[in-house]
Amino acid sequence: MTDNPDLVVGEDGLARPTWATGEPLRSYYDTEWGLPVRDERGLFERLSLEAFQSGLSWVTILRKRESFRAAFADFDPDTVAAYGDEDVERLMTDAGIVRNRAKVNATIANAAATVALRDQGGLADFLWSFRPAETPKPVRYADVPTSSPESVALAKALRKRGFRFVGPTTMYALMEAVGIVDTHLLGSHRRGSSGVWPA
Repeated sequence: MTDNPDLVVGEDGLARPTWATGEPLRSYYDTEWGLPVRDERGLFERLSLEAFQSGLSWVTILRKRESFRAAFADFDPDTVAAYGDEDVERLMTDAGIVRNRAKVNATIANAAATVALRDQGGLADFLWSFRPAETPKPVRYADVPTSSPESVALAKALRKRGFRFVGPTTMYALMEAVGIVDTHLLGSHRRGSSGVWPA
């Protein structure tokens, strides 16, 4: 038991936030969310999925993740950057993904922007350069920010380099997902597990 209504202790004795008690969110929370991602393809995938998630629930995106990977060549930036009009039309008939033309086009544009960023050190170094000096220490959901000065700056910097669907809230969600900040609730079994931030 826990006296925090935003945390639930599972049958395994581990405390998780209430949003991560059912599958597939529980597995995602336990094995991936908040752990550092530092490779270009992995970060391009997370950036793309966060953009598709905008306005939708994360579980919807998670359930379609394998279809997204198939549709976007396992998120290989070089391949996706070369997608043309026929590919867009193919994707718009793919029921396995979110069929939003603006988001599909943004993913292709973001692939090209990712490739272009290699001349400046690459996507991984770029994103991680916005790591803040401190991370939040939330006890309740209400304590978790939805954006930060760093996510605002990151969104602006990415837009300047041709990225789309990279608003401050979406970029903060990305920073949480890939370990740039740690917003695991205090008391969660995952708090401090990234190796980037202490518990």
